[in-house]
Amino acid sequence: MREHYYLKIVQNTVKLLIEDFREDVVKMEWREITTIEEWDAILEKSTEKDQVILKHSTTCPVSFNALDEYNDYLEQEPNESTEYTLVKVRESRPVSNKIEADLNVKHESPQIICIKNKESYWSATHWAVTKAHMIAVLD
Repeated sequence: MREHYYLKIVQNTVKLLIEDFREDVVKMEWREITTIEEWDAILEKSTEKDQVILKHSTTCPVSFNALDEYNDYLEQEPNESTEYTLVKVRESRPVSNKIEADLNVKHESPQIICIKNKESYWSATHWAVTKAHMIAVLD
């Protein structure tokens, strides 16, 4: 009986320590942009820090798969010297169009674009937007 009581105390202590550890772990996340001004700022910032943009369609199953891959990549140990952004192409069409024009990268969705010094250095679309490809290019 007493062993059961002590076992419960140890289990609860371990559970609390794990929860505490999880709160301390910094997880990379993407941020959504919806305005051309936000896009212009990201493009400008690409001269200082690499940028990754995921163009996502909220009505496309392939795009939801790409978003899952993006999130899976960010949940691991992503490249911390890069910033990650999401653009919902249907809801933010002017932003999506400006990205296409500024980078001279034909629009597709889903589409991931890596940017450095205001230029695209890698992009992938549809089923090629995978965690494995992101690791190969970004890490």
